[in-house]
Amino acid sequence: MSRLILFNKPYGVLTQFTDADGRPTLADYIPIRSVYAAGRLDADSEGLVVLTNDGSLQARIANPRHKMAKLYRVQVEGEPTEAVLQKLMAGVDLGDFITRPCQVRHIAEPDGLWQRTPPIRYRAAIPTTWLELVLQEGKNRQVRRMTARVGFPTLRLIRWAVGDWTLAGLGPGQWRELEVSGQPDPKQRVNVANATKRRGVRNILPIHKRKESR
Repeated sequence: MSRLILFNKPYGVLTQFTDADGRPTLADYIPIRSVYAAGRLDADSEGLVVLTNDGSLQARIANPRHKMAKLYRVQVEGEPTEAVLQKLMAGVDLGDFITRPCQVRHIAEPDGLWQRTPPIRYRAAIPTTWLELVLQEGKNRQVRRMTARVGFPTLRLIRWAVGDWTLAGLGPGQWRELEVSGQPDPKQRVNVANATKRRGVRNILPIHKRKESR
C-alpha cells in the first residue's frame, strides 16, 4: 500500500530525518520512518513537503520532466512592477542556467498566514510585496535567486501547493496522511477532496508539541 503524507514544514526544519549537528528535522514532527521527501525545501523556506514510501511516485513528483507544478507564495522586499514580473515569467539567466518560463502575479498577503519564528526583517522605509509563482522546475534556491536577480530579494518563501496537493487545513508543523492504493493517474492525483473515508485524513500535531502539553 502506497502512503502519502502532506507536511507543512516550519522555518528552520531540514527535509531529512537525521542531522549530525542536531538541527530540527522531519523526525521531530513525523513519527513514520518508511517515507521520504519527494523533493527538498530549503531550511529557511516554509510550506508543503510531500513524503511517500513509493519510489515511482516520488520520482513523478520530484523529477522536472513530469512538469508537476509547484506554487509558491513569496514576500519580497520592494514593489516589483509588471515589467519586472514579465522578466520573471520569461525566464531569468542565473548564470549557471536560465529558468523556464513560469507564472507570476501580485497577490494580497495570504489569508490565515501564521507568524514565522524568527520573524522576517522589516525596514520602515522599504515596503514589501507578496507574489505568487508557479514553477515546473525546482533547482537549488531557485525562487530566491530569481527574485534577487531582478532586484527584489525574497524575505519569506512558502510553498503552498505541489500539483493538486495543498497546505489547506495544515498549520505549521502539522501533517496529513493519505493512504493511496496503486499509482494515481497523473491527471487525477489523489488529494484531500477525493480521499475516501476508509483511507482517512488526519491532522497531527508535531511530536514535540504533544510532549510539551503533557
